[in-house]
Amino acid sequence: MSEDNGKEIGAPRKGPSGVDPRLLEILICPVSRQPLSYDRAADELVSPKARLAYPIRNGIPIMLADEARDLDETAPHDEPGA
Repeated sequence: MSEDNGKEIGAPRKGPSGVDPRLLEILICPVSRQPLSYDRAADELVSPKARLAYPIRNGIPIMLADEARDLDETAPHDEPGA
């Protein structure tokens, strides 16, 4: 259903990342099966146990181990010479 102004009735509200905060509460790391935390500065979900960070693209968490950044190898905004 939709209202006259084009907004969907009962549509989930979106957090600063564009991800529904309720979704962030239930997502778990596919590798460690542990809860994730949200890193607002890097716009990614972090698994401290697995030492992985999952990117969020267009408001959608990419929960694939192949897409995750290894926290022990890289920083989110590493720049050469910085």
